[in-house]
Amino acid sequence: MDAVIQFLENWGILGLFFSAFIAGSVIPFSSEAILVACIGPLKLSPMLCLIAATLGNVAGGMTCYWIGHLGKMEWIEKYLHVSKEKLNKAEKFVQGRGAWMAFFAFIPILGSAISIALGLMRANPWITVLAMAIGKVIRYAIIIIGTLGAITLF
Repeated sequence: MDAVIQFLENWGILGLFFSAFIAGSVIPFSSEAILVACIGPLKLSPMLCLIAATLGNVAGGMTCYWIGHLGKMEWIEKYLHVSKEKLNKAEKFVQGRGAWMAFFAFIPILGSAISIALGLMRANPWITVLAMAIGKVIRYAIIIIGTLGAITLF
């Protein structure tokens, strides 16, 4: 954790953006912990943190969308380690509901599969990015509000 804090001290908002990008893709990573560290110990602007985390996480999610859009199942399974079963579950979840289901891309583990499934299904990319951004900004705003509330208690 000390290495992460050191990274944040050196990179700040940009470090938060990259951590959120990684977390938004298929690589398991906790951008929430980085966000809390940015707001708590580093005392960075909550609004700038919200913007950086949301933009990074949406960019990561849309990377998954475009990988799905390529439609290479063997790549998805081999390189992204997203199983056919997880994709089938995500496809059933979004089936008939369309691109607005990208709102739920913030869900841990299933979120990447939802983004990939939307790409495979050729969902409207503009609605996908909008719905994804709404879901992710709400999640990060809740984390920021909770963190600021906890800071004022102590």
